[in-house]
Amino acid sequence: MSAQTSGTLRRDAIGLREVLFQSITAMAPAAAVAASIPSGAAFAGGSLPLAVLIALVACLFTASCVAELASELPAAGSVATYAARGLHPAVGFLVGWGYVFVEMLVPPLLLLQLGFTTADTLHEEWSSYPASLWWPWALAGAAVIAAAGLLGVRASARFGTVLGAFEILVLLVFAALLVAKAGDANTVSVFTTSHTADGYSGVGGVLAGSVYTVLAFAGFEAAAPLAEETRDPRRTMHRAVLGAAMGIGLFYVVTTYAMTVYVGPERFSGFGASGASSWEGVARASFGLFWVLVFLAVVNSTIANANACANVATRTAFALARIRVLPRLLATLHPRHRSPVAGIAVQSVVAVGAVLGLGFAYDPVTAFLLLATVIVTVVVGVYIVVNLACAGHFLRGGRQSFKPVRHLLFPVLGITAFVPALLTAAGIPVFDFVTELSAPVSYAGPVVGCWMAAGVVALVVLIRRHPERIAGTARVHLDEPDAVDSARDGAASR
Repeated sequence: MSAQTSGTLRRDAIGLREVLFQSITAMAPAAAVAASIPSGAAFAGGSLPLAVLIALVACLFTASCVAELASELPAAGSVATYAARGLHPAVGFLVGWGYVFVEMLVPPLLLLQLGFTTADTLHEEWSSYPASLWWPWALAGAAVIAAAGLLGVRASARFGTVLGAFEILVLLVFAALLVAKAGDANTVSVFTTSHTADGYSGVGGVLAGSVYTVLAFAGFEAAAPLAEETRDPRRTMHRAVLGAAMGIGLFYVVTTYAMTVYVGPERFSGFGASGASSWEGVARASFGLFWVLVFLAVVNSTIANANACANVATRTAFALARIRVLPRLLATLHPRHRSPVAGIAVQSVVAVGAVLGLGFAYDPVTAFLLLATVIVTVVVGVYIVVNLACAGHFLRGGRQSFKPVRHLLFPVLGITAFVPALLTAAGIPVFDFVTELSAPVSYAGPVVGCWMAAGVVALVVLIRRHPERIAGTARVHLDEPDAVDSARDGAASR
């Protein structure tokens, strides 16, 4: 059977559980707990649980805006459609241009982590295994993700649900063991400013820690691009986006609290992502073979995150390709599974090329840091634009749909929360706790700048030659009768 270059994604293929875990796994809870959130300990110290709680509240403002827009505008274009409707189609195009780019870089980022984490652990257990042999694991992960994607959204989303449930269960069980072993050391004082790191006392240290912690929440919007494949998308998208942000935020608070009271608040500023004072290090030292489950949870998290973000990238690319602002080839669908096969192929090539190219040009850890900086810089910028789009969309909708708290106050608070995170991710030393980036990680800024400049050129060309295509970024295809009829015809043929 030959692939189709037109048609719709498979309608009503998944429900709340699958799209909820689409966002959950895109947040990579186990990997974030083990590797991302500890970066805030250098500033917040033993008050890191308070910093995580503040980050949760801050992220919920933007999650609320995404949820409101996702329920109003259920579209595979997600953030691009929101920006087009709330601000201007040209802004929507640029948001989509940047979002597809970085979401295609997330799988190679996670595959690099899968590779060096697995190789380093095997080398530590069996010294005969070379730590430099990281790349076969990364390639194996790429093959798994491509296969899941090709089988369609139902298979891919259910795969993510299983992986996500495993990593959350392992970390929650470990957290319970830590709390039990801490005994009398359990204290609510970690939710005050009394345990911040030296040199970052009081509220300043907690806020600095929360800025780094905010970055661990990225991905809560990942359910939105699956709207056209979801049952009752207007209701389901709202619940999935907010549910993932709230649920995983509380998961972060619980797990961070457990490790803080176990290690000791006064000693927690030295806690990190590796070594004896890390999640795996503590598990190795005090919990016997339980460290294997922690290791598997982190590895599992990298695969689940890569799978979720591959779904985001290919669906967003499909949405932009069907209106021909990206090459029409990316709108090609599998005739049976209705998966965007060309997008999956491009995603796989990008993943393998970035993993091997950057991994061997530098080393896998440096390549990981470079890609992470590129990704977070653009994603946080997208969040800021989406907050603006939420206010713009509902202000245009008239008094009946506009709610001042949800549609104006929350967007302002969301922007306020993410501007410091954007400056931190980009290494712009506006605050004294921001570290200026060094090469090659500092190349992230020019890479993002060049890509967005290319997007501006493409935008100008499209406006001059095909302005109707740019206007199409604001279309919500589920609201169009021809899309509904096409979906029914497709269902009947199956």
